[in-house]
Amino acid sequence: MYNPKDPLNNTLKQKERTRNMSHPIQVIVIAAHPDEPEIYAGALAASFADRGHRVKFVTLTDGRCGHHEMSGQALIDRRVAEAKEAARHLGVQEYTVLPIPDGELMPTVEVRKEVIRLIRGWQADIVITFHPEGPGHADNRNAGRAVRDAADFVANVPNAVPEVPALTKSPLYLLMPDYAARRSYKPDIVIDAGDVMERKLLACDAHASQFYEFAPWQGGFLQDVPERWEEKRQFILKHWETFLRVSDEMIPAIVEGYGEKHAAKIQYAEPFEIADYSRRPSADEIKRLFPMLTPSEESLP
Repeated sequence: MYNPKDPLNNTLKQKERTRNMSHPIQVIVIAAHPDEPEIYAGALAASFADRGHRVKFVTLTDGRCGHHEMSGQALIDRRVAEAKEAARHLGVQEYTVLPIPDGELMPTVEVRKEVIRLIRGWQADIVITFHPEGPGHADNRNAGRAVRDAADFVANVPNAVPEVPALTKSPLYLLMPDYAARRSYKPDIVIDAGDVMERKLLACDAHASQFYEFAPWQGGFLQDVPERWEEKRQFILKHWETFLRVSDEMIPAIVEGYGEKHAAKIQYAEPFEIADYSRRPSADEIKRLFPMLTPSEESLP
């Protein structure tokens, strides 16, 4: 949570005044539970990190419901440790897990204020979260709602949450389609995950409580969990295929971002929709904010 005694907060205003185009792009991914930033935006995070940009993961709940045998503080501690290990694989600078009970997230004023603090404190250029409406996990929707409700206050409203200086420019807000939103989302930006896929899979592997225990138990394939990494790798690719592979609706955005030759080679990708409450970036700003979209030399005509 926000700490007013943190020296970082004393320099936020100065940093905001002096930032310019040469500074690293600041990205914050705000999800509901530990392991969701990795499965939905892990490749994007690694791609930014590889280019010297800065990424922070946040989950608004502690993940305490995410197991069939473990519970309480022991499970929370385990999931936080898994999150830190996943961050190491992806090059994510910070991973914050808020102490809100899993399954009880609501888009209250206090949660909204904390989201404002987090986005301003990271001085985010890009904010990524879930859809605020639709089917699926209530925590996921409420995470999206909390970010949507915070968006109007993050920039140019200094009297809202005044202990953290307001940003002078609104971030770009992107939505990551969770398992329940894949039928209705619009993939405006799609990232090639191929070059960083191994690291994304290792980040998933770090969340053993989810990928090798709870989800297989829920899905009835716990008996199929392997022991060696190469087999575990294939296990994740098989059972989470719809979260990882390119699907037809992504192709136009992939072609636009990478060119037809490169697009034809892409197997794994991450799609993002520009939120309807976000400002609309120009084509030039998209190129600046997403340097990984530049087609590689071999894909050029």
